Amino acid sequence: MAQVTLRKVFKKYDEVPAVRGVDLDIADKEFIVLVGPSGCGKSTTLRMIAGLEEITGGDIAIGGNIVNDVPPKDRDIAMVFQNYALYPHMNVYENMSFGLKLKKTPKDEIDRRVKQAAGILDITELLDRKPKQLSGGQRQRVAMGRAIVRDPKVFLFDEPLSNLDAKLRVQMRTEIKKVHQKVRTTTVYVTHDQVEAMTLADRVVVMNAGLIEQVGTPNDLYHSPTTKFVAGFIGSPAMNFIPCQLDQAAGALRVRLSDKLAFAVPEGRTARYSAYVGKPNLVLGLRPEHIIETRPHVEPNQHDFDQVIEVVEPMGMETLVYFTIGGAEICGRVNPNANAMAGKSMKLRADLSNMHLIDDTTGKVI
Repeated sequence: MAQVTLRKVFKKYDEVPAVRGVDLDIADKEFIVLVGPSGCGKSTTLRMIAGLEEITGGDIAIGGNIVNDVPPKDRDIAMVFQNYALYPHMNVYENMSFGLKLKKTPKDEIDRRVKQAAGILDITELLDRKPKQLSGGQRQRVAMGRAIVRDPKVFLFDEPLSNLDAKLRVQMRTEIKKVHQKVRTTTVYVTHDQVEAMTLADRVVVMNAGLIEQVGTPNDLYHSPTTKFVAGFIGSPAMNFIPCQLDQAAGALRVRLSDKLAFAVPEGRTARYSAYVGKPNLVLGLRPEHIIETRPHVEPNQHDFDQVIEVVEPMGMETLVYFTIGGAEICGRVNPNANAMAGKSMKLRADLSNMHLIDDTTGKVI
């Protein structure tokens, strides 16, 4: 069993905190992705699990054993780096087998493991090539193969796809997911790319300023963010944030966006929101796909409004439209055939079934 447990893990550089009391439980065979902006502490956390960074405080356990003072080579982990870190003078077979040779693994066992990993990664025909003869994607597969042959308790990935072009990143995401389905090893993966995080993870850990903002499945984070930071970080294009007020009339609540624009709040949220009527610093969060063109059939909690479109971005299968409400730039997703035109008024529809009300003072989703 290879659970990874972090308890109140701190890391300071001089007096500057990089990681500020992280608590995290990673289950055996789970694929966890740490995601967040630059400087949030995700790579530092990964390096502390690997033993490449000393922890300032707290405990890290792998397989139930605290490894704070255990050197990296004895932690039974394998790490895949951003820059591949392949030996240029060795061919693929030698690169993949090098760690096993250092451990004095029997030759036939080395051969079996290398060929098995090469088969999983579809690089069997590359075993005799040197790294300079390989593409970026092939090098990354070799780096993964070198980790797989060690049969570690835990795989650690440090932004492994950031050096690849966009098309290859998508392809390699699929490959990494396939490999994890075949080789069910506990995996901790670091990226700044939230699309990568959403597509790969069993659970995503969103980090910000050295703290964990939220842990959950990709769907949890997308549909039920607990903070404004998570709501804005997860999803592309990002969630719209519109300054608003809550009004009450005849027992019903309305979210007011401007003097001319107010929408009825879904009835099921009245009790939750009623304490915020008239309070300042409220923000309405609404994802672009919940602002669409008007359609003949109206669902509950959908409200039509007119808006002058400022920018139109045709994307093929959809068109993004941008406009301004209350000084906030808003993005909507409309049908390519909706005839959206910059500078022209357009009838749009907001779906408040999927609204988020945020207290901008605390940054919490209400």
